[in-house]
Amino acid sequence: MNTSCKANTELSRCISSSINHNLFKIGKDHSTRRLLPFLSKNCKNEIKMRRGTRKGRGVVSMSRTEAAEKSDGLTYKDAGVDIDAGSELVKRIAKMAPGIGGFGGLFPLGDSYLVAGTDGVGTKLKLAFETGIHDTIGIDLVAMSVNDIITSGAKPLFFLDYFATSRLDVDLAEKVIKGIVDGCQQSDCALLGGETAEMPDFYADGEYDLSGFAVGIVKKDSVIDGKNIEVGDVLIGLPSSGVHSNGFSLVRRVLERSGLSLKDNLPGSSLSLGKALMAPTVIYVKQVLDIISRGGVKGIAHITGGGFTDNIPRVFPKGLGALVYENSWAVPPVFKWIQEAGRIEGAEMNRTFNMGIGMVLVMKEEAALRLLGDDHGKNSVYRIGEVVSGDGVSYR
Repeated sequence: MNTSCKANTELSRCISSSINHNLFKIGKDHSTRRLLPFLSKNCKNEIKMRRGTRKGRGVVSMSRTEAAEKSDGLTYKDAGVDIDAGSELVKRIAKMAPGIGGFGGLFPLGDSYLVAGTDGVGTKLKLAFETGIHDTIGIDLVAMSVNDIITSGAKPLFFLDYFATSRLDVDLAEKVIKGIVDGCQQSDCALLGGETAEMPDFYADGEYDLSGFAVGIVKKDSVIDGKNIEVGDVLIGLPSSGVHSNGFSLVRRVLERSGLSLKDNLPGSSLSLGKALMAPTVIYVKQVLDIISRGGVKGIAHITGGGFTDNIPRVFPKGLGALVYENSWAVPPVFKWIQEAGRIEGAEMNRTFNMGIGMVLVMKEEAALRLLGDDHGKNSVYRIGEVVSGDGVSYR
């Protein structure tokens, strides 16, 4: 496979003059290609690293438990994902590497920052295996990383992927890579390279794993970091396409409890559960960068696992919280089914899923009003709340 990229005029030196097909070389039993950062003593203090948990990010256990069978309402922890354990790991890592915790990691480059992010698509892959829908999972992969780095105001430059499987099925892999290419096109960034690792006996037959890595750029004086957020600022929500790429361990437990299959229709809809759940994650790059260009954006939160509860506070200064207006946006039917079929408490839903809002922008009120006025009833943006004194997220 050959790819090409255009030189970006904002970079002070050429990253790559040509792309060698060996970047996509198939490794035997292990990954053979790595990109290693070389840091000078002068720039180490400027590096801002990113690490979160699979409340949105990082690595936590995905094993199943029997706890759900002993309780009436399901929880994410019942499904094998312990958000609190993931948060504890981040705290411990922060002691070793102070400064982590944002959605993207910032690396100084002249008068700009390179902003990097990495992620996977979680156990949504299990549904891809069951439904046979492989041509959009690559869009999810790109979305999870580029949606993170745009929270700093960065324009994505390039993306790399990692595809691992026990036995390479070329036709299936091509479908996955096609989705990655589509995601990069939606993000207006280059697919710079990747790794295909064939590892016999490591994965079940017909299954694979994915991860991705994105790098963008933003001027240092244009970084969006939330530091000037204040009481009275407005929360603007951008609608999601559904579950996106978080919470699928819980979704699969709900499916088991409901007795429905992925081929059955979503209750009250002509759409099958499989298609509703596999709807690709929205890539917000162009919409968010356009809104930023209009001015007034102070902070941005990518709403992944952890929902509003854990993600919105990540961009606030200490002493500030969010008041979310209930019923201020359209919640997709798939979330209503998940909650009813799993008998899941509202607080658990709000801490696990995006509930129909995939990105939250904190804006000056006058800028938010202009944006809402320009929407002209298209429902591409919603006014979903405001910044208040306190901490955490409350609902009214």
